[in-house]
Amino acid sequence: MILNLNANFKPLDGQEISFEAFTFAGGEPHIKILSNIPKQHSVTITQRINSFNDLGLLCLAVDALKRMDVLLQDLYIPYFPAARQDRVMVPGEPLSVKVYADIINALNFKRVLVFDAHSEVTPALINNCEVISNHDFIKTIISDLNEEVVLISPDGGALKKIYKLSEALGGLEVVECSKSRNVKTGKLSGFKVYADDLAGRSCLIVDDICDGGGTFIGLAAELKNKNAGKLYLAVSHGIFSKGFDELSAHFERIFTTDSIKTADNFRLTQIKCGYGLLS
Repeated sequence: MILNLNANFKPLDGQEISFEAFTFAGGEPHIKILSNIPKQHSVTITQRINSFNDLGLLCLAVDALKRMDVLLQDLYIPYFPAARQDRVMVPGEPLSVKVYADIINALNFKRVLVFDAHSEVTPALINNCEVISNHDFIKTIISDLNEEVVLISPDGGALKKIYKLSEALGGLEVVECSKSRNVKTGKLSGFKVYADDLAGRSCLIVDDICDGGGTFIGLAAELKNKNAGKLYLAVSHGIFSKGFDELSAHFERIFTTDSIKTADNFRLTQIKCGYGLLS
């Protein structure tokens, strides 16, 4: 049986557990499980964690289920919260990803499924973690595009994953890029594309997260300076905090999943985080 804690996110097939959830006037989330679940029956929970209240609802759901004497099997949270805060850059900052990981570890799931983890830190901190790669996601995109593309690695942090992706796709060419970021202000600069001439070839930038999109907008300009053809963007987790206006001006098509939210734009194709991406 499956407990989908977000009504707009039902990635897995199976018998759904019915529940009621609401927030008290004081701000506390609450849940009541309505389905009759046999004792010692295995339950999988799915959740988008976009806030501490989302995490709180998950914790309360786990407590309610344990009091019903059921077995917690899998937790499917495709976007792991605070994954980007996986190191302390300046004094006074928390190691946020560890805070979330410690809470989830305390829930004692047999398996925690994460889609395209931001770095190796996340699975290292989570007990019984299984990371689902972005390989099938990108395969689906390339099949949809139905044209030859060059894979673009936006920065050094993406290199290890993109070369594994290239291998899984039969050895697609990879073009490496880089950027500079001021750790105090977060401002980006110094975009570089390490190719002399892309000769009109179509380029697919691949990364795990798009927040405001500054990285991809900056790279798009540099790719065009290197004679790139059509530009496409594929991000596993689409936050799109600044909308699509600037991104749409640079990219023919944008691809993401529904791991964080359901979005809509004329250039956006959103692929569901269901069983098709779990291989």
